Amino acid sequence: MTARVLALFLGGTIGMAGHRDGVVSRLTAADLVASVPQLAELDVELDTSNARSLPSAHLTFADVLEVVATAESADVDGVVVVQGTDTLEETAYLIDLVWPHDTPVVVTGAMRNPSMAGSDGPANLLSAVQVAASTEFRGLGALVVFNDQVHAARFVRKTHSTSTATFVSPNAGPLGLLVEGRPVRLTSVARRPTHRPTRTPDARVPIHSTGMDDEGWRGGGSAERPDGLVVAALGVGHVPERLADELVGLAQDIPVVLTSRTGAGPVLSHTYGFAGSETYLLGRGLVGGGLLDPYKARVLLKVALACDYDPEQIRRAFADAGGLG
Repeated sequence: MTARVLALFLGGTIGMAGHRDGVVSRLTAADLVASVPQLAELDVELDTSNARSLPSAHLTFADVLEVVATAESADVDGVVVVQGTDTLEETAYLIDLVWPHDTPVVVTGAMRNPSMAGSDGPANLLSAVQVAASTEFRGLGALVVFNDQVHAARFVRKTHSTSTATFVSPNAGPLGLLVEGRPVRLTSVARRPTHRPTRTPDARVPIHSTGMDDEGWRGGGSAERPDGLVVAALGVGHVPERLADELVGLAQDIPVVLTSRTGAGPVLSHTYGFAGSETYLLGRGLVGGGLLDPYKARVLLKVALACDYDPEQIRRAFADAGGLG
C-alpha cells in the first residue's frame, strides 16, 4: 500500500545557494524534491510544505511546536522535518518530548550546501522519506536520519562542525541503517513519557558550562534571575567548591539541573562525596540529568516549566528522560 508522507521544510544548509557574502536560503521544497529524482520512484505519496525558510540558529520553540501541530493535523503515515543542523538535535528532542503518536517524525538536513561537491542533502532527504514511510520505525518517537544512519532523538548529538558523519549517538549507537535504499532497524528504544505544554516554552533557562577555577554563576551578566538553570558540570557531575554553595542556594528558588559537559556518559548520584561533588549537589536540591546532555536537559526543563510542573514532577521528568530512574 502506498505510504503517505508529509515533508515540512524549515530551511538550513540543505536549501542554501551561493551569495557574494556566503550561501543563504534560496531553494524551496519543490526545488529540493526535484533534485532527488529517486523520490519519484518510491511507493510514497509525498506532500511538501515550506513551513519556514530560516537558518536553524533562528528557529524558536514556538516554530517547532507549530510544526508539531501541523504534523498532528495531517493524515499521513510518516513525517519528515528538514532543517539546518545547528539546532537539529534540539529540534528533534523537543518533538520527541511532545509527540505521543506512533507515526514516525524524521528530522534531517545537510552539512554541505547544494553548490558543494558531494552535497549530502539529496541522500539524506531520500533516506528520511524512506524511513518515515517504513513500518519498521513506528512507535519510536522522533528520529534523526543522517549519513545512512537512523538515530533516536533522545540520544543523538552533533559532534563535528563540518563532517557529514557529524550525528552520532554516543550512549546508544544508531537504531538502524539504510542498506541499499532499504531502512533496516537494528535495535529499539522504549518510549518515554510525553509532555503537553500548556503554553509556549519561553522560560529563561541558560546553560552554565563549568571550567577549572570557575568564577561562579553571575546570571550571564543579567540582574534578572533565570527561571531555571542547567549546569554543564565537570566529569560525572562536579563543580569547583566556590561554585557549589552558590548553585545550592539558587536551587532553593529555581530548578537547577546537573549534567556533564563531557558529551557522553551519565551524571552519577552517590560515588563522590566532597564539596562540589554530585552527591553534595544532588543531596542539596539540584536535579540529576542522568544521561541527558546539557542541551537536551535545557529543552526538557523549558518544556517542564511550560507544563507548570512542580519540583517533584520536574524530578520525575528528568528521572524518566535521563534513563537512570
